[in-house]
Amino acid sequence: MRGRRRTARRAALVPRTRSSHDLAAGTVANFGFQSGTRIINLPVSFSIPKFAQGSLRMIANFAIGTLALAALLSCAAAPARAQTTPDLAALIDDLVVANHILYHQGVVDGFGHVSVRHPTVPGHFLMARALAPGRVTRDDILEFDADARPVKAGGPPVYAERFIHSEIYRVRPDVMAVIHSHSPTVIPFSVTQTKLQPLATTASFLSPSVPVFEMRQSAGMTNLLVDDTARGKALAEVLGAHPVALMRGHGDVVVGPSVRRAVSRAIYTEINARLELQAVMLGGPITFIAPEEAALMEKGRDAAQEGHGANRTWDMWKDEALRAAR
Repeated sequence: MRGRRRTARRAALVPRTRSSHDLAAGTVANFGFQSGTRIINLPVSFSIPKFAQGSLRMIANFAIGTLALAALLSCAAAPARAQTTPDLAALIDDLVVANHILYHQGVVDGFGHVSVRHPTVPGHFLMARALAPGRVTRDDILEFDADARPVKAGGPPVYAERFIHSEIYRVRPDVMAVIHSHSPTVIPFSVTQTKLQPLATTASFLSPSVPVFEMRQSAGMTNLLVDDTARGKALAEVLGAHPVALMRGHGDVVVGPSVRRAVSRAIYTEINARLELQAVMLGGPITFIAPEEAALMEKGRDAAQEGHGANRTWDMWKDEALRAAR
């Protein structure tokens, strides 16, 4: 807030004058600037003959324009202070939208969930109550502690596989959002010897490889649900430093440095799986994205500003999902 107030005070630096008509007709004019809360006025007294009033109006207009331009440049040159604490309300809005985007794009259906790391409470994360993603609203968002327990006891039912999220956040401080889905075209790559590899530029994050979580190796014969801390820990270990891990016969887990980036990765993981399946059907060798190429692509996405990268696709997907929800 202090940074915004200072910026606002700098932005209030505007010229304060009387109009050129007043200058020509009157005998007293005040030139001044407002800087912050202080106004500096410079009174000037003079008497203007009528024959000179037209020329003076031109001079006064030029002076006023010059002062206004100088003030504008001064404001533009003053750097805005970066917001140090993310806006929790805006983050919750993005989390709700992420659920609807993933549903609209066919990455999740009635199952699957997305979470974001709490911006101010270490170890905590935000996620919806147990609900189909396409129905999530702000009122459904709950806060969970580092052990995947709802902060407010006695609340609504919660997702059984919330431990996917808690255990990844525990070991990956770089991760700000986690998505678990049953992304349909991805599942065949989790049960065959064909590896999921990037062949589209939009899926360069899949390079150099995508690990597969085989629950039998850590828990024996199960229902394949990651519904306790031990299974969540085992999945987080397989994920390692990767952005995506497949879950055998189940789906995948996708992480990112922001919820927008994670959503983009989840969607393009599904799209890349479709494209690779088509390429395999065509036969012959497939030329995948090289690790060196992928590194350059991801570097560009890391630096993407508004209108580029995940920000551009987020705005489009958001509009589409909200229109479909009406």
